[in-house]
Amino acid sequence: MNLNWSIAAIIGFLTTTIAILVKVIGLPDQIKKIYKRKSTEGISTIFFLLAFLSYLLWTIHGFFEKDNVPIIGQGVGLFTTGIIIAQIFIYRKK
Repeated sequence: MNLNWSIAAIIGFLTTTIAILVKVIGLPDQIKKIYKRKSTEGISTIFFLLAFLSYLLWTIHGFFEKDNVPIIGQGVGLFTTGIIIAQIFIYRKK
């Protein structure tokens, strides 16, 4: 096993790991709160739509560049913000 990681490889690993942790800890907590309350009152629809668009574009960029760092890191954000956007539409006041 080759443990001679370059600085770029270490930064890439840390970037991916931290990006996933942010999206796996914070956003699922928000998803759970929305589900329990059955309400998205106080949730910024614009913020989550912009976050979703940002994650989508970074994920697509990763595919074009054949770079797993944005594909994985931003793909997780794409998934979790997608759930919150779905909840916004499901639980919005009629």
